[in-house]
Amino acid sequence: MNLRILLTSACLLLQILPLLAGDGLTLRFLGTGAADWNGPDGDGSYRRTSSVLLDGTVLIDFNDCNADMIPEGCHPEVVFYTHSHADHYNASAALKQGLKKVYVSASWAERAVRDFANASEATGIPAPEIIRLAVGDKVCEHGLTFTALPANHATGHLDEVSLIYLVEKGDVRLLYATDTGGIMAVAARLAGIDAHAPGTPITALVMEATMGTDYDEDFRIYTHSSVGTVLRTVHVLLKTGRLSLPSGGSVYLTHLARTLHGSKAELDRTLPAPLKAAYDGLELILP
Repeated sequence: MNLRILLTSACLLLQILPLLAGDGLTLRFLGTGAADWNGPDGDGSYRRTSSVLLDGTVLIDFNDCNADMIPEGCHPEVVFYTHSHADHYNASAALKQGLKKVYVSASWAERAVRDFANASEATGIPAPEIIRLAVGDKVCEHGLTFTALPANHATGHLDEVSLIYLVEKGDVRLLYATDTGGIMAVAARLAGIDAHAPGTPITALVMEATMGTDYDEDFRIYTHSSVGTVLRTVHVLLKTGRLSLPSGGSVYLTHLARTLHGSKAELDRTLPAPLKAAYDGLELILP
């Protein structure tokens, strides 16, 4: 069976799975790596830059290296960007993919407008609609509700507010948190997982773990999370009833740095439950 047939089958599956899962949310990881991945390693291991496809219709972050992971026949037209770093955001790649609606933090929307105008001129593809998101804004796309939450992550622009997203569909409440050094208090309050205020538990968590278990005192901890950061976050959420995982459920790690982690096999062997390392092409139904 060739790759085209496999990808076509995957897209059909993505379209059917929501019907089979009721209110379930289908999630496909298009990439799970950090910025230090620039192609396959010598042993063939490879992580594209971090991106996900939700219900086969909406993207969070997108880069040119993610395009080959979109199944044949799937044509998402909406993307929510977390921030403007090049491993998460590329205007030309978005245009070539046919994206028509782009959500970005209002703090850098004017730059995004210019970037897409320049990319449009270079490619001859019409620029998409750029929609500004303030912290706390809620928008609906293709049956999914997105809430923009502040991330603890800095870019080269001091006025830029990076975002993470709460994604809701039926009873599913997914917190997609990359890039961020832990979960900010305002984000926790808006997501309903602040133990000091009434709220609603999240039912799924995908969180970055740029650094491995040996890097809790690494300088990048100010703007990224480590495995230890995620584990402590999960323990607190479970202890306070703010995370409600299904029996045997997992919290998935993404944005894994090539230079700060072992192989996938090592991660599978050493990560403590309920943590699991996501990998490119992994598909989940979040119940």
